[in-house]
Amino acid sequence: MNLTPEQQVLKDAFIRARGYWRPWTEGLLRLDPEFLATYARYGGYPAETGPLSRKMCELIYVALDGSATHLFRSGLALHMQLALEQGATAQEIVDVLRLATAQGLDGCNLGVGILAEELALAGLDADQAGLSHEQTALRDAYVAQFGDWPDFCDLWLRADPAYFAVMLDLLTVKDKTGGLDERSRCLISLALNGCFTALNPHGLRLQIRRALRLGIDKREILQVLQMTAHLGVHACAIGVPILTDALDPAAGKSSSVDASRQQQGGQ
Repeated sequence: MNLTPEQQVLKDAFIRARGYWRPWTEGLLRLDPEFLATYARYGGYPAETGPLSRKMCELIYVALDGSATHLFRSGLALHMQLALEQGATAQEIVDVLRLATAQGLDGCNLGVGILAEELALAGLDADQAGLSHEQTALRDAYVAQFGDWPDFCDLWLRADPAYFAVMLDLLTVKDKTGGLDERSRCLISLALNGCFTALNPHGLRLQIRRALRLGIDKREILQVLQMTAHLGVHACAIGVPILTDALDPAAGKSSSVDASRQQQGGQ
């Protein structure tokens, strides 16, 4: 079906704003063009008005789509490709995935705090003896890397020093040729903590404090927060092709309910 001149203008505007065109956007163009235009303005606003580079934006989307709290494979593939096109290196993308892997610690860090509170209420307070030489060395290594000492770190260091040591190894992304710098790692971590699919208020506050210490501007932080909200459109990315097939079964032989139909991704 050919597009009308008005539809073609809208399609071109969407591609300029978002950098891609997928079957779900084609479906919305025909089913609800006003909403597609609204989303293009909304989704394109951070990139058009914010200070972050296009490459940094794509790396943030890689983190959000690759997060275990979301795992949107088609969007991950799309934004990896766009990141590469914007000059991202393979090592930068691997570093993003490493940061997303470390997101699995969020439940542990919340849980160890709750455990400490419940132990105290039960009269089973943990031993608050002074730190050993090995524990002190681990604490100093963490502070040297991150410049802070969150409560969960002290709790883990005392409860299980060996686990804290391997946790520190996981969190410490060493600078590598072609990899992310400290500033970029902070922005990625901020996005992972701020996204609604894994909202971690304590982690978000920690990353904002680190960002400010690194001299990251308020507008950059705001742009990251705005970008995290874009994952909501995956309701359309998955739902519109399914609706299109339901309305026209003859056109849906590719089976939109099959996992392969998730190639319609993107934020």
